[in-house]
Amino acid sequence: MVLTSNIRPTRLEYIRTKRRILIAKKGLKLLKLKRQALILEFFNTSKTASALRGSLQSELIKGYETIRMAEMLAGSMRLENEAMKLSQMANLEVMSKSIMGVNIPKIVGGQRELLAEHLLELPTSINESIRVFQRIHTIVLEIAEKETALRKLLYEIERTKRKSNAIENIFIPKLLSALKFITFRLDEMERDTFIMLKTVKRKMGERQEMISKEAEVEINAE
Repeated sequence: MVLTSNIRPTRLEYIRTKRRILIAKKGLKLLKLKRQALILEFFNTSKTASALRGSLQSELIKGYETIRMAEMLAGSMRLENEAMKLSQMANLEVMSKSIMGVNIPKIVGGQRELLAEHLLELPTSINESIRVFQRIHTIVLEIAEKETALRKLLYEIERTKRKSNAIENIFIPKLLSALKFITFRLDEMERDTFIMLKTVKRKMGERQEMISKEAEVEINAE
């Protein structure tokens, strides 16, 4: 409900309210387009995350198989020593990219570069295990990136929905109601002005007629 006591029924306010309605409708349209784009991005990211989780599961199975093979061929002691050397990972760097105003994280780094000479010294079974677990590490980072992106996208989708609902169901109806009131008051004032002018014109005509009659009586009396 609009408080009409706060609305000035003037031509300027009428023009200003109409302009605000147009801007609100354009903003609503943009918010709806943004929400559609965010939902599309959410489903694409969700599909990618699901594929990565499936890939991770198969790579983990392969990884455990390579570890068992390396343990049998190179021995558990050698395998543990190499694992200790690889335990120190390179620094992770979290960057970001913007999708429809939402900052999506991008994880860079996190893998330790191994010297070619060192890899040549290792048994083939351990080399294979290292390669598999490097892929696993990359997939885990990508899944973490996608899961974070999904949470951020979902939050922005809900936020955009709340904004568009507020504009569509509260703000625009309020402005339309105000415009209706201004239009009604302006029409009412226009009718009052028209009636007043008509009354003044009639009275002026009556006065003019009375003056003419008085003049005619004076002429006849002479």
